[in-house]
Parts: sequence; C-alpha cells; structure tokens
Amino acid sequence: MTASIRLAKHIAEMVPCSRREAGQYIESGWVKVDGRVIEEPGFRLMPRQQVELMPGASLATVEPVTILLHKPSGIDAGVAVQLVMPDTLAPDDRTGLRFLKRHVAGLTLTESLEKNASGLLVFTQDWRIVRKLVDDTARIEQEYIVEVTGEPVPGGLQLLNHGLTFNGKPLPPAKVSWQNETRLRFAIKAPQRGLIAHMCEKVGLKVSTMKRIRIGRVPMAGLPSGQWRYLAGYERF
Repeated sequence: MTASIRLAKHIAEMVPCSRREAGQYIESGWVKVDGRVIEEPGFRLMPRQQVELMPGASLATVEPVTILLHKPSGIDAGVAVQLVMPDTLAPDDRTGLRFLKRHVAGLTLTESLEKNASGLLVFTQDWRIVRKLVDDTARIEQEYIVEVTGEPVPGGLQLLNHGLTFNGKPLPPAKVSWQNETRLRFAIKAPQRGLIAHMCEKVGLKVSTMKRIRIGRVPMAGLPSGQWRYLAGYERF
C-alpha cells in the first residue's frame, strides 16, 4: 500500500517550486484536490487523487481583510465571528475576493456591541483599521436606531442631546432626533455599554430594540441580519 504524502511536497514537485512557495499557493486557495479547494499545506494526499493548480495562481501576498457583519440580537459580539463563513457571505459583496480560511485568522473586533443589540460589527486583520477604530475610538461617530416605549419628560429630546450624566460624569453632546413616534436616531461617539439605555431611562423612555447602522463613514446599508461582506478598497472609516 502506497503511503500518503503532504500536499505541499506534491505541489513543490509538480510546479516545481520550493516547499515554502507550495505552501503559499495552497494557503492562498489556488490548489484543488479532486475538484475541492484545499488550504492546508499539511493535507495528506492519497494515491490517485487528482491535484490541480488553478489558472491565475499567484505567489502574491494575501492582503489583510476587514469584514463587516450584521450581528443578530441575542448573540455575543465576541463569538459572532463564527457567522463568517462562505454560506453567509452577502450576495451583493462587490469586492471579488475569494473566501479563504486565513481570512478569519487573527481578526480583531474593533467596536463591540451589547448582546441584545443588533447591527454592524467590524472584524479586521488590518493594523491601520485597528489603530483608527480602537486607538482613536473616541473620535469615531457611531449611529444607532433605537426603538423605545414610554412618554418622554418635557424637554427630553434636548436632554438626550446634551445635559445628562453617566457614572457621575457629564456626557458630551450627542446628536439625537426622532425618526417617528417610537424611534430615535442616535449619532454618538464611543458609547459605553448600557449608555444609550441609561440616557433613555433618564428621560422616561425604555429601549425595546437597538441597532447600530454606521461606524464612522461606513454604513451597514442593506446587509441582511446574520450575513457579512468584505470592506471594499474605496471605503474609509
């Protein structure tokens, strides 16, 4: 019985190229075994299995990606990355990127979101975006749509915009407006966990649902709940 061999060794002999280069081809999603893309250089190849190096295969470095996910309510933000898989990639993603397993390695969640809230999460491998959204978070405006119940106190909207405190400290000005009789729009920088609910309670309102629809200049737009897409090259936070 003939023993199996590592896929990387086979590619190195087939191309030919170095083992390191063979691993790059494989991890970049350019290699198929029996018609299926294999991304693990250590995959054990059995005799008679068909190996194909796909047309256009390149040793170019795989660039870091940033992923925009519409988190459903009831899921912890930290585990929501598990929703990032080929089947949940939004059909209208226009980047043309092929999903690779390495795209979900080393992702940083830049702006968390409360478990009972839904909306936009950003996961990134790009240190420049981490620096902007994590290190400079106090400068980045976020937009929320908040459904509320109750009757606001007189002057409640003005208080939401400026005049409330949180944890004993005055809150900086926010941009809050009514969208209809039960829906508020908040545009606010670096909201702490529980802050929006606290602000609403202070003016006689109770939050029913909360959805983040924008971070900086990047909106969630029509991204369906539970689906994700790649950040396009032209988009800037």
